[in-house]
Formats: sequence, structure tokens, C-alpha cells
Amino acid sequence: MTQRQDLTQYQEEPGRKPADIGWSVFSYMIGGMVVYGLLGWLIGRWTHIAVLFPIGMLAGLAGAIAMIIFRFSRQQSWQNQQDQRK
Repeated sequence: MTQRQDLTQYQEEPGRKPADIGWSVFSYMIGGMVVYGLLGWLIGRWTHIAVLFPIGMLAGLAGAIAMIIFRFSRQQSWQNQQDQRK
């Protein structure tokens, strides 16, 4: 896969609304908290360490924020490259 093909997956679609981007960000954050919170809860129940549940939720939130920053900063840099070529 070439670099251009790799970056096109992050290109904003012409008909995409800002609300769609907002819902994407929201779903990443909720999804990260649910997945890692559940994982922390399961491990906490198994090891009898109750604090792993909130730690898992915070870790999921941090991971989701990192993914959001990575995804949308790459999208912005790709758009900047396209604007410079024109």
C-alpha cells in the first residue's frame, strides 16, 4: 500500500458534516471507557482489587483521546499536503 493510499482513508468525505466527526469522537471515548472499564472490572473481580475498574476506565479514556489526536492530526496533515500541491 502506498503512502497516498494509506492516507486517503483519513480523508474527510465531501458530504461529511461536522456533527459526524463529533459523533465519531464521542463514540471513540465511550467505546474506550467501556472496553477498558470492562477489562479492568473483570481483572479486578478475579484479583479482588476493586480499584482496577476506574483505572481501566481512565486508561480507556486516555487511549481513546490518543487515538482521536492521532487520527485527526494525520487527517489534517494530509489535507495540508494536498493544499500545498495545488
